Amino acid sequence: MSTDPRTVASLLALARSLGLARLDAQLLVAHIVGRDRAWVIAHPEAVIANAELVANAMRRCAAGEPLAYLVGRKAFHGLELAVDQRVLIPRPETEILVEWALELLDGPLAGLPHARVLDLGTGSGAIALALKIARPRIDVTAIDVSEAAIEVARTNAARLGLAVTFAGGDWWHALDGANPRPQFELIVANPPYVREGDPHLASLSREPAAALVSGRDGLDALRTIVAGSSQYLSSRGWLLVEHGYDQADSVAGLMAAHGLRDIDRRVDLSGVLRCCGGRSPSSVDRL
Repeated sequence: MSTDPRTVASLLALARSLGLARLDAQLLVAHIVGRDRAWVIAHPEAVIANAELVANAMRRCAAGEPLAYLVGRKAFHGLELAVDQRVLIPRPETEILVEWALELLDGPLAGLPHARVLDLGTGSGAIALALKIARPRIDVTAIDVSEAAIEVARTNAARLGLAVTFAGGDWWHALDGANPRPQFELIVANPPYVREGDPHLASLSREPAAALVSGRDGLDALRTIVAGSSQYLSSRGWLLVEHGYDQADSVAGLMAAHGLRDIDRRVDLSGVLRCCGGRSPSSVDRL
């Protein structure tokens, strides 16, 4: 085997020495040379002209820079989304929220083909776009306080050819002034829910803190979302939120305190309670 440091095999060996996972290293090589992972696997002796660029990317990844930011994309619920330092990287756990939302759209909300859906704190647009592409007839609005994040989400929507309405503002304030007040059959949110000073933040330092941290107990954003939800839920509406691994009881309690009914929970792929949902407290048909 060649000892040329510019070959694919040599670069993957460098990645191993840096402690990078083989898959991550292969994806980095593929991204920088403009090939797919299958090509990287099949051509270990190929000489890479910009090998030093690949090596530098590997060192950055080993130093903690997320792979998704280095390659500029992340897979989510079958979609390939553009991501960068302006947005949180979509996680597999959030796909549980999407699946639950789709169950409701196909179940209790099935009689409403044009159901109105609101995604609070959309970030890259992951949830909003996953729902829209799966159920094209729904009417999706996506909100984020960060205009930079909305730019990323709009770019993803345009590339996928999906019609989603985007608005900027801090949670419910983005809807202030609308007359009449909009009503939604489904409100979904993956808000910040990490506690200030949480030790896990050290490994998340490259991602936007505003999309992660929410007060001393991590519940500030969730309190705001749950408290305001009844004003924007239709009489058949549901609120679904993602939360931290140990926050299920607190979030379910918030929902109960604000009158939401039929409160339920869902676990993530690790068996951790990760989502809570509840039905509108209203008994008046406002559809």
